[in-house]
Amino acid sequence: MIKHTPLYALHQAAGARLVDFAGWEMPIHYGSQLQEHHYVRQDAGMFDVSHMTIIDVLGTGARDFLRYVLANDVDKLAHRGKALYTCMLNDHGGVIDDLIVYFLDVHFYRIVVNAATRDKDLAWLNKQAADFSVGLQERRDLAIIAVQGPNARSKTLPLLPPHLMDEASTLAPFECAEHDHHLVARTGYTGEDGFEIMLPANKAIKLWENLIHAGVHPCGLGARDTLRLEAGLNLYGEDMDETTTPLESNLSWTIAWQPTDRIFIGRAALELQKHHGVKRKLVGLVLEGKGVLRSHQKVKIDHDGEGITTSGSFSPTLGQGIALARIPVSDATHCQVQIRDQWLPAKIVKPPFVRNGKKMFE
Repeated sequence: MIKHTPLYALHQAAGARLVDFAGWEMPIHYGSQLQEHHYVRQDAGMFDVSHMTIIDVLGTGARDFLRYVLANDVDKLAHRGKALYTCMLNDHGGVIDDLIVYFLDVHFYRIVVNAATRDKDLAWLNKQAADFSVGLQERRDLAIIAVQGPNARSKTLPLLPPHLMDEASTLAPFECAEHDHHLVARTGYTGEDGFEIMLPANKAIKLWENLIHAGVHPCGLGARDTLRLEAGLNLYGEDMDETTTPLESNLSWTIAWQPTDRIFIGRAALELQKHHGVKRKLVGLVLEGKGVLRSHQKVKIDHDGEGITTSGSFSPTLGQGIALARIPVSDATHCQVQIRDQWLPAKIVKPPFVRNGKKMFE
């Protein structure tokens, strides 16, 4: 049965084009995906991401549990309100999911996982939790609104409850403030500044409407995808999955190797992969001529073998075709991509392609 977020009626009333995304009927755009992309890069846009899964991790064993099931280390969260991006791995080092974890209290962490992986994530977490003094609580009573763009914070802050407004105004990136079932985090998935706001579902409609009145533009999942690609941010199921490790997915920085005595799921497999040498890597591609890069296109590198694009699109900010691609480890700076029956030249770059609206490669 198709599911709807608390904001579904507003999307319908706004004339959004709605599509099935991981079992949720979600807006792909409100008329122009291109214009929505530019709203976020140049001003402020907002996304309904209430389909994502919020899980509260509670109990005296919460810290030890998360240090075991996550590749990054929650001990990096030095004070309440800090957040951390990480992967959750299987025993072979493959990525079960990527997520953000928030440190809210000594025995209280919150994680937000992808909608498409909800069932397997919960099954995996509950299986591992059996050995710890910890409880998992899914928070379907909460909605999530992401407000992103250079003017996102200034337009959002006056609309927050007074106590939260004061705290949110001083947040550094990857910090959050939580009060009275509202959580405001300075995080996002677009390469722009902004907030991700978790709040009671029955309060989401009013905030959405107030944000519109403040000049924040509703945006669909189509623009969210082109924005995250320009920012070089991985999409689970495309750029990494259970068959790929963080070491070959441009996510080595999310692995906490220290302290050396911390045991986490997948560590032994990653250490073995490092010992034998990583054979593949995830890179950025920029098409040197006209055309659009898509996922699952063959990539050919002279003398170094072949790879494949994992996700791709036309970049509205750059006016060029861009993609992420998994290729053999090499020093090559150029390659060819098969688009239909042609091999077209592309430059190999290190993501991101765009940061804060600016081109990030030569």
